[in-house]
Amino acid sequence: MSYVLAVLAVGFIILIHETGHFIAAKLAGIPIRTFSIGFGPKLYALERGGTEYRLSLIPLGGYVMPDIDDEKAFFDLPVLRRVVLAAGGPAASMALPFFCFALSDALRFGPGFGNLLFQPLEQTATAFIKIASVIPLLFTHHGELSGIAGIVSQGGRFIGTDGHNLLSFTALMSINLAVLNLLPIPVLDGGKIVMYAMEKLSRKVVRLHYPLSIAGWALMLAVMIYATVLDVGRMI
Repeated sequence: MSYVLAVLAVGFIILIHETGHFIAAKLAGIPIRTFSIGFGPKLYALERGGTEYRLSLIPLGGYVMPDIDDEKAFFDLPVLRRVVLAAGGPAASMALPFFCFALSDALRFGPGFGNLLFQPLEQTATAFIKIASVIPLLFTHHGELSGIAGIVSQGGRFIGTDGHNLLSFTALMSINLAVLNLLPIPVLDGGKIVMYAMEKLSRKVVRLHYPLSIAGWALMLAVMIYATVLDVGRMI
């Protein structure tokens, strides 16, 4: 049962992240064509308000696709609106841990003001700093990488039968997703924000966006495959 909870927690974390992008797009006045949990062929789709909501085959993340006909039209949007769109996901991924910690503290110690505000803020900030500080180790300690299978396996063992552990796991994995997405790799939110900001210095960045994004996707795919191989090796 704990492994099922871990799977559901990971799915919920992805849902919140993509919902952050979706809300940011609405705030920035950018129409959304597709909201997908997962990549690849769609397993289920529902259209509402001009947006297709999908559940897709490959559960390695998700995406929000603006309802804009071509790349040039997207890059003609003001830089600030595109930055808001890219930042929405990490912002939502940082908001979720706050609520998880607040709920956990309220259940343990009662719904005091400190347990609902100050303590969760401190816990979220501390976890963010600690996770961000170990990210460089992923590039030097390759054997510690984990893919979705490894995360679910470790999460299932960590959660056990303790509801507080489920909240902690959800919070920490959400912060981890936020930190990773803020890395300055073109295909990630952080890389997009950096490139959009650099447009203020040179419009040449627009022409580089597509090839850099392809390179970013190739890098992320290689990391995912490598992490999956490590996961399989640990399970054998």
